[in-house]
Amino acid sequence: MLRVLHLGDLEVALPLGAALCAWLMAAGAWRTALRWGACFGAAVVLVGGSKIAHLGWGTDVGQLEFKALSGHATLVAALYPFAAWVLLAGQGQAARRVGLALGLLLGVAVAMLLVATGEHTGAEASSGWLLGTGASLLGVAWSGDLERARLLPAIWWSLPVFAIGAWLMEFAHVGYWMIRLALALSGNSHPYPWDAC
Repeated sequence: MLRVLHLGDLEVALPLGAALCAWLMAAGAWRTALRWGACFGAAVVLVGGSKIAHLGWGTDVGQLEFKALSGHATLVAALYPFAAWVLLAGQGQAARRVGLALGLLLGVAVAMLLVATGEHTGAEASSGWLLGTGASLLGVAWSGDLERARLLPAIWWSLPVFAIGAWLMEFAHVGYWMIRLALALSGNSHPYPWDAC
């Protein structure tokens, strides 16, 4: 059951998001790809910014036990509901809405698991889920050119993009670079610990 948390790992979600954008662009739905890609990217930047702020300056909201947005909850809610919407294109609005709802429920399940395992507090997980949900729903709202896209013939474009993205993420060491950036910006010699609350 805890393996579902890996769906929100950066090493999984970022290559999948890049592959989804490449697929949409190759299918002719480039406006949808750019709009959702911008929302997805903005969500990732906000999560990273909140983590860097905590690491560098200890920006905690003690009453809420909030240190930073949950990246896993954000990524799952931003990626999988929108991906279900895309995958079910041509299957009717009812099927697409069900897929979207199931994707959002997957995000809720991940957020709850993060709290249950002590990885995040309720405030961190729920705010991450809300941010990711906003990215997904904006992508759905702005997916008008998806109806004219030729999705099935273009799916092959997503495979090399996913493979290259997954390979690059092996060397990214995002957590290390967030700590380095937080220390460089704040001037501190040590990062604030995650258990500060």
